[in-house]
Amino acid sequence: MLDIIKTLPNTFIPIFVAIDVFMVLPIFISMTKDMTEPTRQVVVRDSIITALIVSIVFIALGEGIFKILGITSDDFKIAGGLVLLVFAVMDLIQRGEARLRSDAKMGVVPLGVPLIAGPAVLTTTLVLVTHYGIVSTLVSLILNLFIVWISLLKAERIIRFFGKGGIIGISKVMALLLASIAIMMIRIGIENIIKSNG
Repeated sequence: MLDIIKTLPNTFIPIFVAIDVFMVLPIFISMTKDMTEPTRQVVVRDSIITALIVSIVFIALGEGIFKILGITSDDFKIAGGLVLLVFAVMDLIQRGEARLRSDAKMGVVPLGVPLIAGPAVLTTTLVLVTHYGIVSTLVSLILNLFIVWISLLKAERIIRFFGKGGIIGISKVMALLLASIAIMMIRIGIENIIKSNG
């Protein structure tokens, strides 16, 4: 239990950065602006449940795929770091806000997947599981999804508080942090491979 508490910041922060709730909020408001409050709550619930199930399934299958393909955790750290770096750079340079059609099923797609549990989140969780263990990673994932759930329910208040420009600014900082985490993953993977072959 003490080990989980010690590693929690190491797993919580990368997942928080990878989800980037500040990027999701404006898109969510744009998608649900014509919905009634009960329908919006259903969409939020569906998105969180979908993101949780997809993430858990991906974590469960990931270890098996590693063994079948003969991939080591260090190989995945490097590959995952490169993928995260690409997503972070794309997020830093992209402009504008996604315009998506309102639909009651949008809680599953595109909100649950890929906006909340997208490639960056799935890659991050797999790397964290190999580095810090499944329990700490799952606890951090659930805590982050709880934050996303509260944030989506209070989306309009949060955006009014920070302002649209503030939300965009925070989202870009998150992308920069994600790029830094990606570089760290690549560095650790390379260092471990060099040590094991040294």
